[in-house]
Amino acid sequence: MREKVLVGMSGGIDSTAACLLLMRQGYDVIGLTIWNHSPGMSGADTEPDYVTEARQMAAKLGVEHCVADEREAFDRDVAMPFARKWLDGLTPNPCVECNPLFKFRLLLEWADRLGCKYIATGHYAGIVRDGERCYIEQGKDFRKDQSYFLWKLGQEVLNRTLFPVGGMTKAEVRGYLAANGIELRHSKRESMEICFIESDYREYLRERIPDVDTVIGPGRFVDSNGVVIGQHKGYPYYTVGQRKGLNVAFGTPRYVLRTNPEKNTVMLGLPEQLETGYMLVSDLKPYNAELMKSPDLEVRIRYRSVAVPCTIVREVADNLVLVRFREPASAITPGQSAVFYIGRKVVGGAVITFQRGINQYICDYENTDIV
Repeated sequence: MREKVLVGMSGGIDSTAACLLLMRQGYDVIGLTIWNHSPGMSGADTEPDYVTEARQMAAKLGVEHCVADEREAFDRDVAMPFARKWLDGLTPNPCVECNPLFKFRLLLEWADRLGCKYIATGHYAGIVRDGERCYIEQGKDFRKDQSYFLWKLGQEVLNRTLFPVGGMTKAEVRGYLAANGIELRHSKRESMEICFIESDYREYLRERIPDVDTVIGPGRFVDSNGVVIGQHKGYPYYTVGQRKGLNVAFGTPRYVLRTNPEKNTVMLGLPEQLETGYMLVSDLKPYNAELMKSPDLEVRIRYRSVAVPCTIVREVADNLVLVRFREPASAITPGQSAVFYIGRKVVGGAVITFQRGINQYICDYENTDIV
């Protein structure tokens, strides 16, 4: 009897290729499409295009297909927390939270219900096994690599997960489908984009929290000395490292250095002021404590960033860890993930937190080392 695998189907290129690859490897494939939102139709019951397209593709491939209507759970567990975190002064990454709390949880639940041994998705990532432990690995196509978003997945999930396209580039995936007579629209949104936001997150924030502008209102731009240099629309509309959309002119470009929700201020400065040698993270999750001490440890501080060599210094407070960069890093953004790598392998992760008090922690660390 062929082993069953449940594939998360979006109707797009990557999940379609995952289905076809697994079928050719001899698996009995079942497709599951999670109806988590309705683009442009908040609360509407009309089936969105991605559900229809996934159903049509499953029929074309000749595989069983199921739809899980989980709009309410998605709104509760992913979409609304995303909106609220902006009010906390964070720049959230909903995909990192969605994977363990929502997407992979549901895939496992449905896999058990349908008698599937494995689950699979079209993520550009890999899984390597070292003894009894599984590790996420970067995908072959670094431009599409999605390992950054997967660091919170636990061993129960990884032991049952397959990433069929992880060892391919996007061009190879498209070529593989074309060679098998399958043409899909290249204009479909990429899976690493925020699926439930059609345009700008600021408009989405206003839609989900209608009184946001009334409750928060305009605030002040300040420089690194606290001097007022202009007015802004409200701190949730700005993120660390932002240059465009400030609507202020200084002769030379200014960047957001930090936001202050308590005072509703946004600090602006020069690009060199974004650079730092340290950062604070919370909720550190090391897969292997010894690997986190490796001299080859590197960290990515946002999805598109190149990994920076680093050292885990020490826990400086409850659930607060100081990390030292071995070369300068820029735009440390609270709410984003810090994902730690050795080579292509993910060995841990954490959440970048507010950097308040970091200078004292750095001073204590450097003085202790000197003594």
